[in-house]
Amino acid sequence: MPSEPHPATADRTATADRLPLRRRLLPVIALLLLAPWAAECSWGGFAINDFLPVLLILGPMYGGAAILIRETARHLGAGWPTIVLLAAAFGVLQAGLVDQSLFNPDFLDDTQYADTRAAAEATLVPGLEFSLRQAFDYVGNHIVLTICAPIVLIESFLGADRRLRPWLGRPGLLVVSLIYLLGSLLIFSDSSGRKDFMASPLQLTFAAVLVLALIATALLPRWRRPHPRRARRVPHPLWVGLVVVLVRFGTDLTSGWSGVAIALALAAAAGGLIAYLSSRSGWGQRHVLAAGAASLAIAAAFAYVVPPYSPASPAAALAGDIAVTLITVALVGGAWWRLGRASPSVHVGAS
Repeated sequence: MPSEPHPATADRTATADRLPLRRRLLPVIALLLLAPWAAECSWGGFAINDFLPVLLILGPMYGGAAILIRETARHLGAGWPTIVLLAAAFGVLQAGLVDQSLFNPDFLDDTQYADTRAAAEATLVPGLEFSLRQAFDYVGNHIVLTICAPIVLIESFLGADRRLRPWLGRPGLLVVSLIYLLGSLLIFSDSSGRKDFMASPLQLTFAAVLVLALIATALLPRWRRPHPRRARRVPHPLWVGLVVVLVRFGTDLTSGWSGVAIALALAAAAGGLIAYLSSRSGWGQRHVLAAGAASLAIAAAFAYVVPPYSPASPAAALAGDIAVTLITVALVGGAWWRLGRASPSVHVGAS
């Protein structure tokens, strides 16, 4: 990234700063609504009649977290490593300290996923008594669906002059922080959120230390330093999406400890490959969108084969699955079309 902005870029930045308030807040509101939908509805977790309650109840927590993570990275001038690490911290915070699903063995017993308990208990971590398989799924889904995919989609709808810039100043960040805290408190205090379970002091300490470690790593200065671009050819964006698809299916190859090991290895390999490719000069927003779109498309496909949390009529469940497909196609197709119409974007590599 150059130290001095190009005059044309400076003009676009000034224009963006003069945008009406409603236009400046539009991506914030969109992310506030998209994050909870992607987290809980995009994979079939709720029937269509529950979409609106999910947005209203979970929007402040999920959407607030997505906005704060995105704004933190963009205010720091950091890239996707910071966003991913902060998303991981949020995943641990959410599952370990807020709803405490990570430590509650009965968390899914009143849902249609009660039969997954035996598989989860096959990978219990001694002493801390949580399932490493569930930890991978819970935290991984928060990274990919709750945080990264919604940010990718909303930023892809914006022009290059606004895509990597902060949307909110200090007053806005303060408001969103309050919204997030109130939303998290609602889930923590509500019987249907934490389900009257309280993790042990050791479990809570472990989760808190891990959250702090992830945040500290995310805020390292190295993520904000420009790195020289490799003048090498990058693959077509669809190949990036294919990598994400293959990894997603590979993580479910087998159960038990071997399955967790395979899932972790595949996730690490895919992350390393994408980070390597993103350092090449031809990497752009379409590549980033392909990764996020693939994650959302896989979730939408699985919606047809998994049940919602609570029993629903076949008609309501199918209507929800079809709605998920239509919304996903509209979001991904619209973002891809918008990028096609936009002027060439700035480099959006992982560094």
